[in-house]
Amino acid sequence: MHGAPSVSYPVGRSRIAGRFLLLLWICGACCVAAACLRLDKADWRFGLLVVSVLGAGGAAWASSLRRGPFSLLNFDGLRWSIPGAAGLHGADARVALDGQSWLLVRLAEPRHAARWVWLERRALPQRWQDLRRGVYSRPVPAGQALTDPRSAPASAQHPLS
Repeated sequence: MHGAPSVSYPVGRSRIAGRFLLLLWICGACCVAAACLRLDKADWRFGLLVVSVLGAGGAAWASSLRRGPFSLLNFDGLRWSIPGAAGLHGADARVALDGQSWLLVRLAEPRHAARWVWLERRALPQRWQDLRRGVYSRPVPAGQALTDPRSAPASAQHPLS
């Protein structure tokens, strides 16, 4: 068995992430509207709910504008990294959501906070399958080599075979 290929894949703003945030905000706004309809009169709670939902929407929109246009996510066959001053070095990747044409991936480094990245096929379609093989592969520890079970000595065979 061969390991997953090395791959570099662009990471940046994601339409899918934006749509999820918008859907979440709409759900929150609908809940606020329903709560306000249940209130007998417009008092301070009504104002607090409206300000909260508008503030959350504004904060999400502002944070999406602050993010840089893109960077590269690199896989060397064992670990994931994002170059740069605030990048990742030697992270493990775990897929949280898989939509076939997009992935939500958690990148975790030892002793650091985890980072979440959205990866979309439309960013680099010709490398998408390599990226998928990389995120679903499990790295082989450095001290262990991949061996072909057919080349094992006869004494290592199962006794019933």
